[in-house]
Amino acid sequence: MSTPMHLDPVKGRYVQMDEIEWADFPEGLSKGGIRWKLLNVSPEMGAWTAYYKCPKGSSFAPHVHIGPGEYFLTKGKMEVRGGEGEGGSTATAPGYGYESCMALHTETYFPEDSEFYMTFLGPLNFVDEDGNTIALITWKDVQDAWEATASGG
Repeated sequence: MSTPMHLDPVKGRYVQMDEIEWADFPEGLSKGGIRWKLLNVSPEMGAWTAYYKCPKGSSFAPHVHIGPGEYFLTKGKMEVRGGEGEGGSTATAPGYGYESCMALHTETYFPEDSEFYMTFLGPLNFVDEDGNTIALITWKDVQDAWEATASGG
């Protein structure tokens, strides 16, 4: 079995984004029809990078960034950690954001059609309203989910 492109440590990585098909992001971890493209995983750093397309009214389920992350909002608007009205941030494209270790997102909401690029360093811990883990997502889980989607499984 050959090494998947995302894991090849020798050749480096380049992705032509318009040649990758959009995939549905798991409904259990989001709502409203969010789609994504996995661009890279980095096992040596426990990291992954993806590009997201988020329709108006969509959101990600509550989660905690175990490690930090950086995003670049290329289109639209994103309410992070409740948005400005709740003490968080309201990002407007083009905009950059940094999420620190242990940042809790009760909801990441998109009030208009939006797209963003994000690199995650470390797992995401999706939680219920009481803070209990419902899914701990690592680079390996992301890679497996993407490969299952790409193979139609």
